[in-house]
Amino acid sequence: MVVENVLPENYAEMLNVWENSVRATHSFITEEDIEFFKPIIIEQAFPAVALRCVKSASGSILGFVGTHDAKIEMLFILNEARGKGIGKVLLQYAMEHLGATKVDVNEQNPQAVGFYQHMGFKVVARSPLDDMGKPFPILHMTL
Repeated sequence: MVVENVLPENYAEMLNVWENSVRATHSFITEEDIEFFKPIIIEQAFPAVALRCVKSASGSILGFVGTHDAKIEMLFILNEARGKGIGKVLLQYAMEHLGATKVDVNEQNPQAVGFYQHMGFKVVARSPLDDMGKPFPILHMTL
């Protein structure tokens, strides 16, 4: 698998990957939450991080990672591409090439928590609210 840079023209496709992944893994997120987050992600979050992706043989984005200041800010994989090692490849790339050593994970997403623990991250703190003040507890993890 090749990790590639992401360009702004990829943002719309990446937003679709994000939504597909969230719907598959974040059962606690409502339709209203998804609609609330979409413009923030595409207008503010994507431009604020270093983005890398993995594409299929046909060139469509299967997953992406975004980092900022040694922290993984986002890692999302298309639901139909989960379990194929894409997340591991992106995480290892972020750690080895982008200096990532920290990540915040929704406590209500046990698959993600388990994935990061399997990859060597440990919980160091917990916040009852997410960065937007919503009641989605966040686990702060570090290598």
